[in-house]
Amino acid sequence: MSRDFNPARRTVLRYGALSAASLALWPDHAPAVVAPTPQPLAELGYAQVRLAPGPLERQVRENHRLVLNLDEDSLLRPFRLRGGLPAPGQELGGWYDTWGFAPGATFGQWMSALSRYYAITGDAATRAKVERLVRGYAATIEPDGRFYRNNRFPSYIYDKLVGGLIDARQLTGNVLALPTLKRTTTAALPYLPAHAVPRNEHALPGEDFSQHAWDESYTLPENQFLAFRLTGDGRHRMLARRLMYDDFFLPLARGENVLPGKHAYSHMNALSSAAQAYLSLNQPVYLEAAKQGFAMVDAQSFATGGWGPDEHFVAPGSGKLGAGLATQHKSFETPCGSYAHFKLARYLLRVTRDSRYGDSMERVLYNTVLGALPIQPDGHAFYYSDYSRQAHKGFHPDRWPCCSGTLPMIAADYRISTAFTDPQGIYVNLYVPARLDWAQNGQPSSLSIDTRYPHASAINMTMHIATAQTFSLNLRIPAWATGASVRVNGRLETGSLIPGAFATLRREWRAGDRIELDLPLQMRLQSVDAEHPDTVAVLAGPLVLMHLLDGSSPELLTRQMLLSARSRQDDPTRWRIGRGTAITLRAFPDIGKESYSTYRDVVAA
Repeated sequence: MSRDFNPARRTVLRYGALSAASLALWPDHAPAVVAPTPQPLAELGYAQVRLAPGPLERQVRENHRLVLNLDEDSLLRPFRLRGGLPAPGQELGGWYDTWGFAPGATFGQWMSALSRYYAITGDAATRAKVERLVRGYAATIEPDGRFYRNNRFPSYIYDKLVGGLIDARQLTGNVLALPTLKRTTTAALPYLPAHAVPRNEHALPGEDFSQHAWDESYTLPENQFLAFRLTGDGRHRMLARRLMYDDFFLPLARGENVLPGKHAYSHMNALSSAAQAYLSLNQPVYLEAAKQGFAMVDAQSFATGGWGPDEHFVAPGSGKLGAGLATQHKSFETPCGSYAHFKLARYLLRVTRDSRYGDSMERVLYNTVLGALPIQPDGHAFYYSDYSRQAHKGFHPDRWPCCSGTLPMIAADYRISTAFTDPQGIYVNLYVPARLDWAQNGQPSSLSIDTRYPHASAINMTMHIATAQTFSLNLRIPAWATGASVRVNGRLETGSLIPGAFATLRREWRAGDRIELDLPLQMRLQSVDAEHPDTVAVLAGPLVLMHLLDGSSPELLTRQMLLSARSRQDDPTRWRIGRGTAITLRAFPDIGKESYSTYRDVVAA
């Protein structure tokens, strides 16, 4: 392990502004720095959040086990064969196949996931696997980049490799990662476009190779900024600027909605490049693009927080969300979309300290990705959430699709989304059973969270500190949480708790101090879109309660009847509507093989 390896530095490298020395390396034509970048909230490291047993921790274990057991010869086979090298082992098949749809596309994501799981667990076998994969991949790189010839996705695959090698270096201390990154960039450069190329999903046969028609070059700048900060290699600086998707970002910054018709996941992912450009270049226009883009996506989201039916954004006022419930089962590209959503929301929350980005993360967590079925050992993966009238969970028909790369990463990232810090204290974002460890005023500090939220409103926290300290505990109060209250050591705090903001408790904290937060799980209805006001979802707190379908004729329901839903005392994951109906509702993570419907039509009382 190298002397300067320090996993805690990952937050600085990923999100901090460039130093004056680094900025001096940018070309003269780069935008001028207009103001110092405000210091964002800092992430906790992966090992600083310890999840207690539960659905989140189970999903982490499932995905760690999956990627740790992937056959290394199979993973390296596309790189070896396309590089003209001997390739023992079997094809993984599906999208990953050597000559298939996206050869080796998820290799970099699995390296990232393994590196993150090592940072979480310190598991020697996980670190050793990362080392073998980096070494094995490095041996396949040819200077002429033959791997990228006749490849639909040179930008996509290169971008994932860059991210994987960055994580291998920063989270496992792998000494070969940066030399391998340098050689990877040399090999890929001739196959990258001269500028960010819009995705053309209607290209003629053969055009997708030569014209980058299906590729996603517009997502590259985020990792290129990070790679430049880590290495000082000017080629990453050049690529970050060259591939900034200003034809997309600048209209968004002006408030122009240019989302309709665009591929949903990749353009949400591209907005993280705008956020990272703001942090790297101190250009407010890119922060504005990220904020406006996020708001425009939120405005066309389902009640679950999912977006992009059939993987595309819709036009405002078109009514396509509601109309699609009858026929569209591809409602939300779940692991990929959730990963992009969390990443962008994390940037924006940390920069703006606006708790509503945390509300959005919570909504997506509990209503989409936490309900994803586990990836199967043969590569069949959960891909779409289904919000149709007759919905069910299932797997993508092809093995090893893109979502098999993002699900292991977002499961690891639950930890770095849970809480953030600044010199004044800690911000609690996700109320999950966990223990948070951080340094406050130079002293080790911990906060334990014990809760059955979101199936119960009570969230109990306990402070663990060696000596009394004064700092701020900031608690996210969801925008729906009217009537929220907090007690410290049994005493009700009289300051107002504003829904949609962080509540700040600044005081001298002592070991054993108890914080009791109550977020009443407000019942409410949300229409699918303005054009279908009587097609509604039922929500309790952050949960969308989906109707289980038993084959009987649907009962006519009023708004008042839906709002009467209550959880059963013997099973808080099951909800019933009123006393005289047999309709049962469950949240998405609690649904298995049952058929369900996310929305119901309501009638006048």
